[in-house]
Amino acid sequence: MIRYDLVCEKGHEFDGWFRDSDTFDKQAKRGLVSCTHCGTAKIQKQIMAPGIPSKSNKKSENAVRMIAGPVDPRAAVMMQMMRDYRKHVEANAENVGNSFAEEARKIHYKETKERGIYGNTSSEEAASLIEEGIEIHPIPVLPEDGN
Repeated sequence: MIRYDLVCEKGHEFDGWFRDSDTFDKQAKRGLVSCTHCGTAKIQKQIMAPGIPSKSNKKSENAVRMIAGPVDPRAAVMMQMMRDYRKHVEANAENVGNSFAEEARKIHYKETKERGIYGNTSSEEAASLIEEGIEIHPIPVLPEDGN
């Protein structure tokens, strides 16, 4: 298996795993390799540092086999909608960080001025807010958040 760092015509970077270099070339030529962000099939390999195996670079017993396939164009549309939603929230609300649950309660119980907020909280705390009748909505986690 070989991993390539890839880039689409719009500059989105992602990676893909292929059996060998020839497999990538054949799949890319047939339009079977597409951008995970926007769905375009105009993909190029990026310059990469070579992987140098060592004794510590052995297969793990817990290794998971991954296969890349074509991306449904609807997924790219959905991803863009999630990015737009998140951008809107970030532009129109206050980031209260880890104080989200505390601030949401203060707003709900009119202990502070009403305003749009976003931030972080645990799933347990989010469930508690909902049980109290406090309306909250999750902001989608995007693929680029893991980078």
